[in-house]
Amino acid sequence: MNLPNKITVSRMILIPVFMVFMLADLPLGTIEMFGTVIPVGHLIAACLFIFASATDWLDGYYARKLNLVTNFGKFLDPLADKLLITAALIGLVQLDLLAAWIAIIIISREFAVTGVRLIAAADGDVIAASPLGKLKTVFQIIGISALMLYNIPFSAISFPFDQIMIWIATILTIVSGIDYFVKNKHILAKQG
Repeated sequence: MNLPNKITVSRMILIPVFMVFMLADLPLGTIEMFGTVIPVGHLIAACLFIFASATDWLDGYYARKLNLVTNFGKFLDPLADKLLITAALIGLVQLDLLAAWIAIIIISREFAVTGVRLIAAADGDVIAASPLGKLKTVFQIIGISALMLYNIPFSAISFPFDQIMIWIATILTIVSGIDYFVKNKHILAKQG
């Protein structure tokens, strides 16, 4: 397994760690930042999520720089992103920080796209993430991070940055999903 793929796997390993800090009732207390009180466990979870998300850029950078792009990496990298995003969304719904319907839209799109990728892989094709799909992922990460951070520092000025970002992420999720299925309809047509 090459370095970029190891980084991708490490992102997947961080998922249960940040979920423990996010959802377990740990006796870590709270901290006030910019006029907002946030549980320390949630702050740690947010930092771990942001760090794990940053490894997505890092593995792609090394894969291109060191010419280590592999079919395994093209498949595993988007899967790791989806697992990370899905775990965070479910946690946010559990904490009542995100409406369930938004999580359902985002997760449904991710499962549907993964399904098409699996069908393509069975035929020997690998579908890499599109620029629109990557943009969607960036906004999902920003929106989820802002929600996990209780909208800090924007909470100090009552600016709903977290809500704006998650709405943009949801819209991009829908648009990129439609774009993905239109561009890859030939894969589904082969199955029918």
